[in-house]
Amino acid sequence: MSSEIAAIEVEGLNFAYGQEHILHDLQVSFPEGDLAAIIGPNGAGKTTLLNCVNGLIRPSSGRIRLHGTDIGDLDAKQRARLVGAVPQEFHIPFAYRVREIVALGRSPHLDFWGSLTEVDERTIDEALFETETLEFQSRRFNELSGGERQRVVVAMALAQRPRVLLLDEPTTHLDLAHEIEILNLVRRVNREQQVTVVACKHDINLAAAFFNRLLVIHDGRLVADGDPAKVLTRELMADVFKIQADVVMDPTTGSPRVA
Repeated sequence: MSSEIAAIEVEGLNFAYGQEHILHDLQVSFPEGDLAAIIGPNGAGKTTLLNCVNGLIRPSSGRIRLHGTDIGDLDAKQRARLVGAVPQEFHIPFAYRVREIVALGRSPHLDFWGSLTEVDERTIDEALFETETLEFQSRRFNELSGGERQRVVVAMALAQRPRVLLLDEPTTHLDLAHEIEILNLVRRVNREQQVTVVACKHDINLAAAFFNRLLVIHDGRLVADGDPAKVLTRELMADVFKIQADVVMDPTTGSPRVA
């Protein structure tokens, strides 16, 4: 293992809802700048793992470190300065404008009075620019298309200036064009800002095409981890996903594709 401190370290992680055990002794590390997708059947424990890393739920046992610091030693504001999250769905009851939504990402950095500084305003501008949402910053969030709304949510997470970005099925309910748009955005942010990205993905082929590393969780256990070309095999598809399928190399993307 590298001597460098990992962005995320998970050691012996267990989680249970009552008597129902969801995660079993997970051991995994994400180096800084990683671009990783977690795949697996429904109910495998993917979202639970992200929620543990984000501090939304407390594991039954085990340790999680963010850039070398135990997550239990960080309060909510400190965690939010390190980790940005993009959920499956984001709803807001009020008619906020896009810029107001993105400004929420600066909350962990504000003083007691909650006033935005010049630095905050500049960071919001940068997040809007990076996600190509600057042109409609004055529009109402709830009036946007699904793809536009999701880009705004990503902008809000980026406005935190996190070192880790967690995405839980960030393209759910989007058509293919908007889905690819969001994934290209995430990949660009990872490449240009060296933000560590960990995403849960249902679509195996898109996960293989857009992420450098695939982790497979099955019944709460990590059963495969590595380069998509090595992880995706006929045997894995049969054992984990219970389907008989061929895995071929896509001549366009150069990534493996389940056919």
